[in-house]
Amino acid sequence: MPRVLGIEIPGKKRLEYALRYIYGIGPARGRAIVAKAGIDPATKADDLTGEQITQLAAILQQDYRIEGDLRREVSQNIRRLMSVASYRGMRHRRGLPVRGQRTKTNARTRKGPRRTVGAVRGKAARAAAKTGA
Repeated sequence: MPRVLGIEIPGKKRLEYALRYIYGIGPARGRAIVAKAGIDPATKADDLTGEQITQLAAILQQDYRIEGDLRREVSQNIRRLMSVASYRGMRHRRGLPVRGQRTKTNARTRKGPRRTVGAVRGKAARAAAKTGA
């Protein structure tokens, strides 16, 4: 498994797919980086020479914001939205979907597991509540 900028990429995969294991690189950027480096896209990551790895690292550092820098920028953007109390910031703060999805049903990924509303008690407590009311 070769290491590019401290990130291990899978060696058995083609280079354009292996680069996707780096945060901030998707399909289009992976192809663009391989083309810019002048490496055959069919090359497996294990078959890279040391010179090619340093060339890839140089391209990634100069032209792209990846890994820690990108994560930091995204989190700062979210914090900024929350601090100015924008609609999107409030959705982030409340843990609700940010991009206009419905919330009456679905949205379980953002909202978490269902929480039952109302008192769920044992038989004795239910009977006492009936007589008291």
